[in-house]
Amino acid sequence: IVGYHSLCLTWSCNQVAQWLQNEGFGQYVELLCTQHRLDGPSLLALTEADLRGPPLSLSVLGDIKRLTLALHRLQRRNQDQLEELGLASDSTPSGLLLGVEWSMDGKDWREFNGDYCLRNGTELVRRTRGGSRNVSSAATCHAHSNGRHEQQLAGRLDPEVWKTVISSIYVFLVFGFTSFVMVIVHERVPDMRTYPPLPDIFLDSVPRIPWAFAMAEACGLILCYMFLLILLLHKHRSILFRRLCSLMGTVFLLRCCTMFATSLSVPGQHLKCTYGDTWGKIQRALAIWSGFGMTLTGVQTCGDYMFSGHTVVITMLNFFVTEYTPRNWNLIHTISWVLNLFGIFFILAAHEHYSIDVFIAFYITTRLFLYYHTLANTRAYQHSRRARIWFPMFSFFECNVNGPVPNQYEWPFSKPTVMKTLIG
Repeated sequence: IVGYHSLCLTWSCNQVAQWLQNEGFGQYVELLCTQHRLDGPSLLALTEADLRGPPLSLSVLGDIKRLTLALHRLQRRNQDQLEELGLASDSTPSGLLLGVEWSMDGKDWREFNGDYCLRNGTELVRRTRGGSRNVSSAATCHAHSNGRHEQQLAGRLDPEVWKTVISSIYVFLVFGFTSFVMVIVHERVPDMRTYPPLPDIFLDSVPRIPWAFAMAEACGLILCYMFLLILLLHKHRSILFRRLCSLMGTVFLLRCCTMFATSLSVPGQHLKCTYGDTWGKIQRALAIWSGFGMTLTGVQTCGDYMFSGHTVVITMLNFFVTEYTPRNWNLIHTISWVLNLFGIFFILAAHEHYSIDVFIAFYITTRLFLYYHTLANTRAYQHSRRARIWFPMFSFFECNVNGPVPNQYEWPFSKPTVMKTLIG
């Protein structure tokens, strides 16, 4: 007879079947042991979410609850084995973490050591079985959510590739629209002989460095390559790219409005603004669009001063690199911030933008990034009526993202057949 105090870690499928019979769940022996080959370690790792969801999909609520309670008793009596499997946490009072997840009242609940924790944004608030809230326990629950058991919640993140495709089309069209607006603005630039450059503390104090703008774009390219590498290896790459496209497109759409509304005189006499006919304007817009507005690709712009598009791109890439890499990757974060700050300095040193252009671009980009991610991490707000009215695109893209996106990485390509045979 299988006993509670025997080593569950060494149980075979037959011993698990006998345990199920002893507990009164003989009707599930065929499903759990024969079809899904449940042995001792997998039995200890079984949660209520596993019972409810596919491929098991148990439908009798009473059986689900009774089997869950039996599993809890078994897990409490085998804490050492749980620690060997990496399913226990030393930070819990009993040394045991039971990561059961389910939905109740439209909210995400998880069970830790017999208490219920409501995931509210980046925070988990513990609620006891009696229904009372214990706010002081929130830190304990939050610690569990940031540990290795966060993988259970992360597994629920749907990549929704079709939404990512829509966001890509959105940013592509916005960049095209920006290119045409830049050509229109170019025609409205005040005459340099009548309207000289405006007074600017930085530009008046620092002499122009001719090669500085190329260095600023080089900093942007390095940040771009860093982000592409992170995007390639990140488990939730679809969500990351969707957020980048939606944020970048929104900032550049706002930039179209500001640079069209107000035309400033050029910040330096070195800028030569040329004009052309209608066909020349279309060709110029397509050149800006295809060259991403970069001087390294041969694009020369004039008049797009409120605010700096280069600063937007460099700052946005920096924030994505630092947000979607682990907090202890200090070297990567330092390099990213150094590239961001040096890129801004080189933009100003090249006298391609006024100081206010760069300052406003940095402020708008950082605020929009932080506001977006704060709302995205607050799941209760995602589904609110206010979010759907004021932030329809945000609500559309983030409605199925449950809380913060964990920084988990995986190799994006499937293993070759030979490697699969060798290492499984």
